[in-house]
Amino acid sequence: MTQIHEPERRSRILRGRPYSLDEFAAKYGLHGDQAQSLFTRFGPSSIELDLLMAAKRRPPVLQDKIAE
Repeated sequence: MTQIHEPERRSRILRGRPYSLDEFAAKYGLHGDQAQSLFTRFGPSSIELDLLMAAKRRPPVLQDKIAE
């Protein structure tokens, strides 16, 4: 019998402080589905998500409250 193995997700090291899903969506003006997809694929790392959004040329809509 052939077994199908699903690829294991490697746990990433959290870089920077973690965003909540709502905070990430609000900061970049994303719809729920869009934000959920990116958050699931790239994790909650603020540094990773900020770099991703910079690469997509999506500037923040809201300033980061923690950074101030």
